[in-house]
Amino acid sequence: MADRWADGEAYERYIGRWSRIVARRFIEWLAPQPGLSWHDVGSGTGALTATILELAAPASVVGVEPSEAFADAARASVTDSRVLFLNGTAEQLPMERSSVDAAVSGLVMNFVPDINAALAEQIRVVRPGGWVAGYVWDYADGMQLIRRFWDAAVALDPDARRLDEGVRFPITQSGPLEAAWQAAGLSDVMLIAIDVPTRFTDFDELWAPFESGVGPAPAYAAALPPDHRTRLRDHLSRLVPAGPDGSITLNARAWAVRGVVTSGRNRSL
Repeated sequence: MADRWADGEAYERYIGRWSRIVARRFIEWLAPQPGLSWHDVGSGTGALTATILELAAPASVVGVEPSEAFADAARASVTDSRVLFLNGTAEQLPMERSSVDAAVSGLVMNFVPDINAALAEQIRVVRPGGWVAGYVWDYADGMQLIRRFWDAAVALDPDARRLDEGVRFPITQSGPLEAAWQAAGLSDVMLIAIDVPTRFTDFDELWAPFESGVGPAPAYAAALPPDHRTRLRDHLSRLVPAGPDGSITLNARAWAVRGVVTSGRNRSL
């Protein structure tokens, strides 16, 4: 089953609204000085780019995104003159060598077919002393919305385990993520957990994005026959705790990592 990324608004309802909170924590953790040039790898609907503009006072931000629909959504929502959104892939960035101070990615690296090539490209475009940094959801455990979904799906259909993002993407675990940055030759590699609450007024609000087909879990749900999808919905409702008023609060954990490009002359960020 192919992952589907063709509807920016559906993505916002599903994950985008929570990724914006993580993006703030991520930029606050980096604590960059103003006036830097940034590259947003896999810029999606523009959540991380918008946060850089709000918190980091950048000189410029170039976002590169393979999905035309997401790039169009980003261009519509982020209209700052310092920003340029381009189409391209993480393994072949359309940028010059040593052209930015920081390359960052938000909830992207697990979807990149060749993470080693993607990290090499980010190192290529970042000036010596600059950052390569990013964050991914902890699909195996701490991103409870998606973790509970796959727990329910596998309970009803053991074959669904091969589609489970916690299984598909080992890079979203803290150890492999940190090791990838180290293996790329980045120095001073640091990793932290970012935890944010995801709140839903009721189960219907939680479930609705899973019928959109946008993203791996929704793609699985949307492809099910209607009666199977109803069984999955009912089983998931039993796995998520609801308060007296019917509201649901789950934790969402992302792992964030950063490293410094060391070749050549160092530059302080």
